[in-house]
Amino acid sequence: MTLTPLSAISPIDGRYHNATKELSTYFSEAALIKYRVFVEIEYFIALAVEIPQLKEFRKQDDLRNIYIGFTENDAQHIKEMEKITNHDVKAVEYFIKEKFDLLGLQDLKEFIHFGLTSQDINNTAIPYSWKEALNQVYYPQIKELLQEFEAMASRWYNIPMLAKTHGQPASPTRLGKEFDVFVERLKVQLVQLQQVPFSAKFGGATGNFNAHHVAYPSHDWVAFGNNFVNNQLKLSRSLKTTQIEHYDNFAAQCDGLKRINTILIDLCRDVWTYISMDYFKQQIIAGQIGSSAMPHKVNPIDFENAEGNLGLANALFEHLAAKLPISRLQRDLTDSTVLRNIGVPLAHTVIAFKSIMRGVKKLILNEDAIKADLEKNWAVVAEAIQTILRREGYPKPYEALKDLTRTNTTIDEVAIANFVDQLNVSETVKIELKNISPSSYTGI
Repeated sequence: MTLTPLSAISPIDGRYHNATKELSTYFSEAALIKYRVFVEIEYFIALAVEIPQLKEFRKQDDLRNIYIGFTENDAQHIKEMEKITNHDVKAVEYFIKEKFDLLGLQDLKEFIHFGLTSQDINNTAIPYSWKEALNQVYYPQIKELLQEFEAMASRWYNIPMLAKTHGQPASPTRLGKEFDVFVERLKVQLVQLQQVPFSAKFGGATGNFNAHHVAYPSHDWVAFGNNFVNNQLKLSRSLKTTQIEHYDNFAAQCDGLKRINTILIDLCRDVWTYISMDYFKQQIIAGQIGSSAMPHKVNPIDFENAEGNLGLANALFEHLAAKLPISRLQRDLTDSTVLRNIGVPLAHTVIAFKSIMRGVKKLILNEDAIKADLEKNWAVVAEAIQTILRREGYPKPYEALKDLTRTNTTIDEVAIANFVDQLNVSETVKIELKNISPSSYTGI
């Protein structure tokens, strides 16, 4: 069966293919092979500056064209070789050797993958692709979401709204401020995430440049590795490693991505609740159906879809962060199969981003419902009144308001005014108290 969105096992390559297809550039099998080819070629070019036998090498552009013009047929050819080698990185090496033959570089072929182990390639190629995916896909999309949230916060800045603590009426707030809370939380976490280095391992079979050193003992291979990884690949070389990168910084990135997703889950649940309270209505899209049985329904499906995908992403980020930093002795192979899945939680995250964006663009503010909720809950000004009475030295103001607001009688503007009239305070203070309303008591 040919793989199509209808035959894919995972919905990220099936149902949600259009939302995630841009990530295949960074996380597909073909992409992984291409990034390996890229690192091997760039390593050979860097090595040519160091090794006497390569000093006359002048075909850097020809070599770079191997990965620049890399095709799906090239990837398939490498996969065919892998069937024979049973080793994916070795198949890449043999592919490049074939290219050297075509370029008339037969005498230099043994300096391909010179002194390296497969993890020197994997632990540079994968963080390189991970970095590109975050920079090219993730950060632009989260920035777009943030801009939308900021626009909503600005648009609704002066809309007073009843707050709910423990699901009960509480001191009023402003709708725009509530969205500003999410903006600030996301910005703080993004700053922290962007400070985590994209760490890479590059140091030979067990991290000591054994093969490099035995072949060229007078050469400073640590400086070479630092320069290659830090300056040419623009990653951050981990200095003391085993055969593999220790993945601590990658785990930190997963934790950072998870925290951002958790904040977005919180936002989705709040907006979902506001919709259920009729604070927001949703634009009706012609032809779309909310329920197969109830024609009136317009469900908040975008926020529900986002919440589900963010939860899946977080479960995978949690596993990646917990598993990858652990490996037996100098290395076991458990990281290999796990690393092949790093694009999966990012795909679920991207699906969620796009669902949230669809959802917020459908929101229609129902200011009448928000005002009506405030008017039904005059009891919330009790906090304001008792605080001013404290300022005035009034005896037991909290208890006086408690007795008023916990009766079964209706607490409305008239009831509050009657209560104020009975207080033993100056007329100036009474006027001050009567000017307080649920819609004006929104703080700074």
